[in-house]
Amino acid sequence: MSETADQARPAVPFAAPDIGEAEIEAVVEAMRSGWLTTGPRAAAFEAEFAAFVDDLGGEGANGAELHAVALNSATAGLHLALEALGVGPGDEVLVPTWTFTSTAEVVRYLGADPVLVDVTDDLLLDLDAARAAITPRTRAVMPVHLAGLPVDRAGVAALAADAGLAVVEDAAHSFPAMSSGVPIGIGESDAVVFSFYATKTMTTGEGGMVLTHDADLARRIRTMRLHGISRDVFDRYSTPGAGWAYEIVAPGYKYNLTDPAAAMGRVQLGRAVAMRDRRREIVARYDEAFADLPVDLPPHERRTDDLHAWHLYVLRLRPEAPLGRDAFIARLGQERIGASVHFIPLHRHPYWRETYGLVDAAFPVAERHYPNVVSLPLSSGLTEAQVERVVEVVRDALGGR
Repeated sequence: MSETADQARPAVPFAAPDIGEAEIEAVVEAMRSGWLTTGPRAAAFEAEFAAFVDDLGGEGANGAELHAVALNSATAGLHLALEALGVGPGDEVLVPTWTFTSTAEVVRYLGADPVLVDVTDDLLLDLDAARAAITPRTRAVMPVHLAGLPVDRAGVAALAADAGLAVVEDAAHSFPAMSSGVPIGIGESDAVVFSFYATKTMTTGEGGMVLTHDADLARRIRTMRLHGISRDVFDRYSTPGAGWAYEIVAPGYKYNLTDPAAAMGRVQLGRAVAMRDRRREIVARYDEAFADLPVDLPPHERRTDDLHAWHLYVLRLRPEAPLGRDAFIARLGQERIGASVHFIPLHRHPYWRETYGLVDAAFPVAERHYPNVVSLPLSSGLTEAQVERVVEVVRDALGGR
């Protein structure tokens, strides 16, 4: 194909960035301020993020104070939340097989073992399978709000209460989302962890946030995010007379969020609802356009008071589709349209399979759906022309009339 013809088919990125001049100006201002590492903007971002989620939920969870801790990734947040809960060698943590590897790998960081559990047809943690997997070693469960669809948080809370388990929610895909009228981030769970990676519903480039109602848990995460130092670094260098002295109280990590990243996040936070609404508009267009194709559309909210964040739009090709999943993705690639698969279930990866002797038959629902899933471009940064290009190519590839 000629270069001219190729240029006539504009590329549609899988996750188009939605960054404007306000974000750029905020980052430049942060750089000019001299605060290149964790500083006042990171502290302000934490306060504003907690306030945003609290405001979504009115009085929150029984009026309990909400603590936010900014980190350089959601992976760091999952790790430190489990560490603060005392998870360690010999313990087990329940993790759905349908997730990115970070959900399980943080358990191994602590010398504990992730116990992979099958999912339901909506690709969320199967609570019955999770209950059956509990042993005397089980310390926690980590449900994943896949694609931005809320898990049954009440069901998770009941499971945890019955078995005496901690709950750390992997909400990397789920800001801002609601479950049974309550914002994800507020509630009975010990900690909820969000991601601000470049492709997420809001971004700091790289970054994450832990929300918790437990002041002691938040304090431990703050200490461990920066080398186990006993005093907040911002306080040591910004408060007159605070002095230089500090103590190392634990062998911590280097997980702090920088001020330039936080500056971007503060602007994105102000746009979060508008960006979510734009994603919902694109989802509605896709649903309408693909309704007559040989596909299963992504699951929507199960309850009227749920609210999907729509980080991902995951189609499932039916057996009668003219193309298999891999051929379909190749076809999209030929048309310069980005696509991906979310996710390759963890039990299929060599490390997890070999370490824990996993077999496909133990995950029948994940195995049934995995060969057919494909994620289409979805971002608040997509133009109308790009959305219509996706619609045109998908319909053409799958026999739409």
